[in-house]
Amino acid sequence: METMCDKEIDVLVRARYPLIYLVSWEETRILERLKEMAQRRQKKLFLWSITRGIFKLEDEPSKIDEATRDPINALSYIEKFPDPALFVFLDFHSFLNDQTIIRKVRDLVGNLKDTYETLIIISPVVTVPVELEKDFVVLDYAMPDYEEMNELLDEIIQVVSKTPEVTIDLAADAKERLAKAALGLTRSEAENAFARAIVIDKKLNIDDIDKILDEKKQAIRKSKLLEYYELREEFSNVGGVDCLKDWLSKRGIAFTQKAKEFGLPQPKGIMLLGVQGCGKSLTAKAVSGLWKLPLLRLDIGTVFSGIVGSSEENMRRAIRLAEALAPIVLWIDEIEKGLSGVQSSTFSDAGTSARVFSTFLTWLQEKTAPVFVIATANNIQLLPPELLRKGRFDEIFFVDLPSFEERKEIFAIHIKKKKRDPRSFDLELLARESDGFSGAEIEQSVIAAMYDAFLENRDIASEDLARNIKQSVPLSVTMKENIDEIRSWARYRARPASSAQKDSSAKKERKLEF
Repeated sequence: METMCDKEIDVLVRARYPLIYLVSWEETRILERLKEMAQRRQKKLFLWSITRGIFKLEDEPSKIDEATRDPINALSYIEKFPDPALFVFLDFHSFLNDQTIIRKVRDLVGNLKDTYETLIIISPVVTVPVELEKDFVVLDYAMPDYEEMNELLDEIIQVVSKTPEVTIDLAADAKERLAKAALGLTRSEAENAFARAIVIDKKLNIDDIDKILDEKKQAIRKSKLLEYYELREEFSNVGGVDCLKDWLSKRGIAFTQKAKEFGLPQPKGIMLLGVQGCGKSLTAKAVSGLWKLPLLRLDIGTVFSGIVGSSEENMRRAIRLAEALAPIVLWIDEIEKGLSGVQSSTFSDAGTSARVFSTFLTWLQEKTAPVFVIATANNIQLLPPELLRKGRFDEIFFVDLPSFEERKEIFAIHIKKKKRDPRSFDLELLARESDGFSGAEIEQSVIAAMYDAFLENRDIASEDLARNIKQSVPLSVTMKENIDEIRSWARYRARPASSAQKDSSAKKERKLEF
């Protein structure tokens, strides 16, 4: 199946571009495509590696050309070769810091322009010396897309369906979700993931999505820029915020093939502003569970490095990795802390923070990959104004302290988590006593009550919870001025996360009218 990258390479070869640099780990997949291209264009195909020298794809692995193992000799071989050909050099990037080789490649460029030969380098990293920047065309060879992954899954199903002990139970929508779960993997990694899923329980069905996602964890761990979170939070564990829940539930369908064919745009992301401990981070974790998408966390602090220029490259690498693994949910917790130095970047860090921020902003605005960004923030004053402009995020939600009914719901959730029946507790009393408490503070009151009951060798009761609530001073009291300031800012600038906030705002508006 020919991809857009394959078509672009074909155009460059026909246009007689002398040097092409393909950035990819997938040598085997690219070589299969180049072999087809060479046959179609009636060109010979040669490969080079430091271990074998110049050889043909169909040669036996034991065939080694000692003379051309030397990079200079290999380049001289191309220079003297008389026929139209594609020369594919594997992992040649490590030699492009040698001045002799750089000069030899520059000498070769003029010769290649007068022939029907092309030098193609395949490497997972880009190393193009300044002297060759104007001669190389650098292409990021894309990972398999949905159509290619779906085709691979069809091939695997066709093979294993002939094995009696293997059960294939995949409806059309389940097959689509399985293929999409493998996006971001190389073809080889996807084959391994599907094979592993089959070997474990002798079947292939929708439940194997988790096994496919296990393969993605490896790529994430190696990057050290993104952190993988297990899908442990249920959406039902998020108390209150009914407007936010409704909005997210509707957007989950946008990642299906049917929605794409309908013309439904994929959501870009949301910004969650609000009081600390009110469930912003919990919501991010729960969304990935609701949509059955991997949850990755980007810590902007890890992007910054002591080496000049590496921070900008780290951000670009994190973005490339996130897009390669899409569809995913990308969570950026307390984003204001990572971007707090942007305004003074010119004076404090020679503009590094500003450049990193600019790269991130441009990606937020222009991204087309299905990466749903959830950014959370507590201190609105530290947020750069450019981040809040329309188009960066689909919506900006304000998460306030829970209302009376929401507090009842939150108490019920945490009591149930502790394997107790919420109906055995006076939720009305607890909600009334905990006015001004955040969800996190409610959870801590349940935990504190359990400690008290455990020490007295009995089960917890409503009185234990009520006592701990009275002994606690909530954040809404200790930081009243800050919370009032956040509420005032969000009243006309952000969308309420719950209908209780809407009702409260409406009442305030009516009071203002009178």
